[in-house]
Amino acid sequence: MEKDTKSLAGERDLPLPAPVLAALKSFRALQAKEKLVLGEAYSDSGYVVVHETGEAFTIKQLRRRAYRLMEILELRRVRLYDARSSCLTYLANKGVPDHILARWAGHTNVKTTKKWYVKPDVEDLRGAATTWDGLHGAATEGQA
Repeated sequence: MEKDTKSLAGERDLPLPAPVLAALKSFRALQAKEKLVLGEAYSDSGYVVVHETGEAFTIKQLRRRAYRLMEILELRRVRLYDARSSCLTYLANKGVPDHILARWAGHTNVKTTKKWYVKPDVEDLRGAATTWDGLHGAATEGQA
């Protein structure tokens, strides 16, 4: 089944971080077992994250499960869409070039990625403040 997309980038191949790849391989093995048990009753929806029957989760179901997992792991609750921005901002702050960020996000225009998804917060700006200290010859914290 071909993935519907809002962007002109369409489907894309992404190299995955090792823990994500390992989790997906484990999940695929579990799905294969579920498919064997259910036989023809298993629905090959073409999606990665599915119920035990192969049916795709609705957005509401995914959201509910994600929030429950955040609660179990004692993580701050964030909207899944905001997590996308957080990931792209993290990559940008680690020096990943804009054109790579756009490709990762599935955007054909780098400006879209930068405008809507890369959102530095106050902590991200701390390095710039330290750089300004050097320009003005100001003492940094801990120096007299």
